[in-house]
Amino acid sequence: MKTYDIEIRRVKSMHQGHGLVYMRLDAAVQPQPRHRDDDGTLEPSTVLKLTEENARVLFLLLKQQLADFDKKKPKSRF
Repeated sequence: MKTYDIEIRRVKSMHQGHGLVYMRLDAAVQPQPRHRDDDGTLEPSTVLKLTEENARVLFLLLKQQLADFDKKKPKSRF
């Protein structure tokens, strides 16, 4: 698995629909060297870096999307 270091430079737009969050953005994507975990095993992971402001917008969109999903879910009768 290839791992990357992704730094979001600028978010042009962000919206949600059809169960997905869409982001148009400028980002720097660079291959990330593999790091060894404490026990010596290679731990593949991709890192996404974004500002607090962009993280808050993403969080609000996800929260809205989950609320819409919960409305569609049938209520339990118990």
